[in-house]
Parts: sequence; structure tokens; C-alpha cells
Amino acid sequence: MKKIWITSLSSDATKVQKIMAMAQKYALDANGHFWMDDLKKMAWLGSREELIKNDTVLWLILSSDTELASTSVRYGLSMLALSMQGARGHGVPVIFLHEGQMPSIDTLPSPFRGAEIYAIDNPAVGAKLIAKANMPLKKVPVDYRFDIYAMPQLGQWFEVGPVESTWKGVMFGVSGAEIDAHGVGPSGKLPQKSVLEYPMQGLKVAVGDDEHTAWAVHNQLDGSSSYYVRVQGEPRSILFGPLAEADDAEVYILKLQ
Repeated sequence: MKKIWITSLSSDATKVQKIMAMAQKYALDANGHFWMDDLKKMAWLGSREELIKNDTVLWLILSSDTELASTSVRYGLSMLALSMQGARGHGVPVIFLHEGQMPSIDTLPSPFRGAEIYAIDNPAVGAKLIAKANMPLKKVPVDYRFDIYAMPQLGQWFEVGPVESTWKGVMFGVSGAEIDAHGVGPSGKLPQKSVLEYPMQGLKVAVGDDEHTAWAVHNQLDGSSSYYVRVQGEPRSILFGPLAEADDAEVYILKLQ
């Protein structure tokens, strides 16, 4: 049986039982949890271990207008999605079953831009789930590496770096939050110490109407080395990429709320 993980943003047990019964009808092994909206305790981490398992083939999110209007819920979902993508890549399918006015995908945080969304009472939902669960996972290519290290005692750290290219310097910026530490080291592990080349703090980077405050270093990064940044608060969006002085420098922007 194909394993799917269900996240219910509300505590409506009847709704969850209905969806799980439908999943079982279609021979899907469904398990899940009720969402806990507690960013201080990083409650979103509770589902990570299930979502990064290779035999979990689909993430199903039960949502409504009320929950998706909450910035803390949106941020927690973003962090969980980014953590899953950091471990498994961007090909794990995500489906929202929504109750209320249907939002468009482009209004969701950036980590869900590849997701699908259906009305929870859509009669074709069962067929959609079984079709998606039985599709081979696609490998979605990206030009950067991105991961999250979140522990209540150490805070939330973001890891970025190139995949195949070389970055001659790197920057990372946040909107609506603060950076308070950074480092450079091998990919996949927070560095215990690092040598920073010409570190910079408090850079202002405007993207549209939103201003990001960025830190940067001139260290050269390749596919085996990363830049690590600790962020206090819940940024509305983040930007990162190779350090460049030109105004048209290429950066990646992720909306998290």
C-alpha cells in the first residue's frame, strides 16, 4: 500500500476520519496529525520524520480559509515543506483539500508553488489521490541547495549553497525578521567554527516594495560547502544567492507567509 501523510490544520476529527476512510477505500495507507500552531516550540517539526521517509509518497493538507489566513500557520507549513524538500528534493507531491473559497496556488507560500489544490467535497478527489500516489516521484532540478536546522535550544538556521556552479561570495537576507549569526562550512552540518572572508552585515536589498536586510561573506562556495545563517523571528520572505555588486545580481526569493 502506498503511504500518504495527512496534515489537518483544524481539529475536526470527523473531517479527518472521512478523508482517511476514502484513502483506505483506494488502498492508500493513510496516517497523519492535527496541526499545532506553536512556532516558539517549533511544533511543525513533529511531522518531519514521517514526511522525509522515502515510502511516504504524498503529503495531503486539509485546509480552510481560517487557517490559511494565519501567518503563523503559513510560516510553519513553509518551514516543514522546506525541511522535507531539503531532505528529499522538490518532487514529493503535495495536495491541499480546501474548505471555503478556493485560493490560487500563487497566493500560497513559495514552497507550495508546485502543489495542487482541490475542494474537499470534489467527487474526483479520490481518483486524484490514487493517481498522484502511484506516479513515480519526479526529480525537480534547482540551481541551489537549501535546508533548515531547527532546534529550540539552537534556534532556526538556514543552509544555502550552489548545486554545480561556484559562488564567489554569498548573501542571505530576510524581511520582517533579524539575522544574528552566520558561518561557512561543509554542506549538511552546522559548522562548529568557520573562517569568514570579509563578512558584511546590515545590507539593504529592495525587491519590489519589500526591503530585506542581508548578511554576506566573500567565501567561495561549491557543491560541497554552504553558508549558514541563524534567523530570529519569522521572516515574511527570504532572499539568497551569489554575492554580486551589480543591481541585476541573480538572487532567489522565497515567500514564507
